[in-house]
Amino acid sequence: MPEDRSKQDKLAALQQHATLNARPDGVTHTLFATVEFFDPHDLLQVKYEMLRLVSVDKRPISEAAKACGFSRPAFYQAQAAFEQGGLAGLIRNKPGPHGAHKLTPVVMQFVTEARTADPGVRAVDLAEWVRERFGARVHPRSIERQLLRKKKRR
Repeated sequence: MPEDRSKQDKLAALQQHATLNARPDGVTHTLFATVEFFDPHDLLQVKYEMLRLVSVDKRPISEAAKACGFSRPAFYQAQAAFEQGGLAGLIRNKPGPHGAHKLTPVVMQFVTEARTADPGVRAVDLAEWVRERFGARVHPRSIERQLLRKKKRR
């Protein structure tokens, strides 16, 4: 039972860090089936092993990619990412914008000042004022979330 819990904890950690392999069943390399150290759920480990198979063991790219559950183009992407960023380069970046790109510090200062002047002002009104003043269309819920984050940091 503790072993199951440990495995669940590891899978949760891999998912949290965007390194959980969505297709562990595609990994057919014998090391991942026979050696406990190798985990087909660990995307970073699988990608690194795929690169090592080609670089060190001199296996053909198509063979290494297939054994690790990837396509040849995915191998080349992993290879380029590794050459550019080392192991960290093999970790996928989360998709989508990172941070509030419309709610810049200047915009948030404006929103905070407007909220301070009138604590009862609604986020819908704030969004409209931001659009009028800065030309940025911001969803009222985005403003609410950003104000909550700012409040938590204090």
